[in-house]
Amino acid sequence: MLAKIFISIVRLFPDLKKAMWKWWYQRLAHRGHDTGWTFMNYGYTPLNGTSQIELKKEDESNRLFIQLYHYAATQIPIRRKHTLEIGSGRGGGASFLARYHNPSHMTGLDYSTKAVKLSINLHKEVPNLQFVQGDAESLPFDDKSFDAVINVESSHCYGDMAAFVKEASRVLKPGGYLSWVDLRGEEMVSNTESAFNIPELNCIYEETITPQVLQALDNIHERKIEMIDLHVPKFLQPAFRDYSGVRNSKIYNAFKDGSAVYLAKGYQKIPT
Repeated sequence: MLAKIFISIVRLFPDLKKAMWKWWYQRLAHRGHDTGWTFMNYGYTPLNGTSQIELKKEDESNRLFIQLYHYAATQIPIRRKHTLEIGSGRGGGASFLARYHNPSHMTGLDYSTKAVKLSINLHKEVPNLQFVQGDAESLPFDDKSFDAVINVESSHCYGDMAAFVKEASRVLKPGGYLSWVDLRGEEMVSNTESAFNIPELNCIYEETITPQVLQALDNIHERKIEMIDLHVPKFLQPAFRDYSGVRNSKIYNAFKDGSAVYLAKGYQKIPT
């Protein structure tokens, strides 16, 4: 029921979308203190025997979530690059990128103050990583500040997708790169394409990765159900199941029947 209310409100009143998601993510960050779960994405499983990244023992339990970040990061160069993740959530993805992909410095930005505080606490041992609070549609950085920007499964929460794309382009240095992955309802794809269609950005790759995400959702189903049952109050459990994409949730079924897709795109800012 709560999930239906969210969907109805954001469709009828787009200006409230960001405020509603901020409230929701603040709740998720609060629950994160109890669970220690540092990832919030749907995951990615390589298909057809594609080789998987080698992970340290302490990261193995988060493999499926990490593989989505690894996929996004390998589409653009970030090694020894000043890199920004917009929408860093609990910080697990930014921590992985900082430790495995070796940017010169990694900044994670999130709209939720609680999520930022949690991320700082959970990942304080990573030396080339920092977290800041900020708005994806009005980034608190100077023009041409970063060599690379990554955005993983966050933009569906934004009130103005076009504003986010313009801001990501603004803070990129000429020749810098943007890697983006997220879900979209079938009817929203054309608007997303229009948001990315700005003169400063040149598309260097695009792919639909719905099958890889669905496989990950299947693989992680039992763990998500266990976490929700253990750590989420009963009255919120239905909403958390819908949000997390467990089997037979609305988003899972939408991926299955094609009414939702999971997209990946990469861009380079045109050198000036």
